[in-house]
Amino acid sequence: MRRHNFSYSKCSLFLLTINLLFACKKEENTTNFDNNKVNLVVADNFNLSVFNAALRVSNMDKELQKGEGPYTLLAPSDNAFGKAGYPTVVSMLSERAAIVSNIANYHILDGKYELNKLPFLFNQELKTRRGKVYATHWVKGADTVLTLNGARILTQNLPASNGLIQVLDRVMTPYVHDKIVDAINADASISIFARAIKRTGILSEKTNQGAYTVFAPNNAAMTLLGFQSVQDVELANLDDLKKLVRYHILHDRRFVYDYILSTGNTNMSKQTMLDGNSVDIKLVPNTSSPGSFSGITLRGLGNTNDVLLQKQDILTGDGVLHIVDQGLRLTQ
Repeated sequence: MRRHNFSYSKCSLFLLTINLLFACKKEENTTNFDNNKVNLVVADNFNLSVFNAALRVSNMDKELQKGEGPYTLLAPSDNAFGKAGYPTVVSMLSERAAIVSNIANYHILDGKYELNKLPFLFNQELKTRRGKVYATHWVKGADTVLTLNGARILTQNLPASNGLIQVLDRVMTPYVHDKIVDAINADASISIFARAIKRTGILSEKTNQGAYTVFAPNNAAMTLLGFQSVQDVELANLDDLKKLVRYHILHDRRFVYDYILSTGNTNMSKQTMLDGNSVDIKLVPNTSSPGSFSGITLRGLGNTNDVLLQKQDILTGDGVLHIVDQGLRLTQ
């Protein structure tokens, strides 16, 4: 009996040791799990649920979890995704994987970018996994403001063990066209102005030096300027047509929010166009947030009414396109 009890005791001790080893191993694995990676910080933030879904659909959450980084996530808020057509997690999960992958990768930077340490300049180029973005660091009144492609950064430098998270008020759209002239040609609503661009050659390869911003009149606006069709553009006096086109283009890249940041207390400023003449820029007050602004209007030297933007901040590889509802006039 004693031998039997001794063997039984040894067996029990052996099993207990094995159980303790497994328990220690499990505890070790749990202890080593890093729950502060960038993807998990996003997952724990109730205001970033749609972006978290985008990371999951694109499988970027797995890469961000495994990777040492550092990474910087440019995370649009849930409200931003709602404005972009994705009001819920379900709407993002229902989107095509290729589209979601483009969105997710355009909002990921390899490296740790504390954007508040950038110089105080407009549209400094950064490279995401899907293409270029442009960061502005500027002072507006008592506030220091950061924007990316004209989207405002709401929360800066949320820390994670393998990077940072910047929360945006808008979903950024990866640009499709390397050349702004190709973006103009691709939009049927501005086909008459596109023909004017082509005939004048102002944005041709030989003359296109650096970035441009174009305020393109839609076809209805071109009709009011006397161009009811592309045939009218072909028959127009070339010098007059060049003056018209140049008055709708400016050097450098300008998003709408750049004007909001750079305009002083009068809420009005002037923009010099490619032909040397100026356009008046007026800020549009945000009725839901007193003291802030939702956009801009323009007036040419000969305009009697405000020119409104129908589409804005269309990014291309060499500039920014805005579409307006009236032509900018040099004379009444």
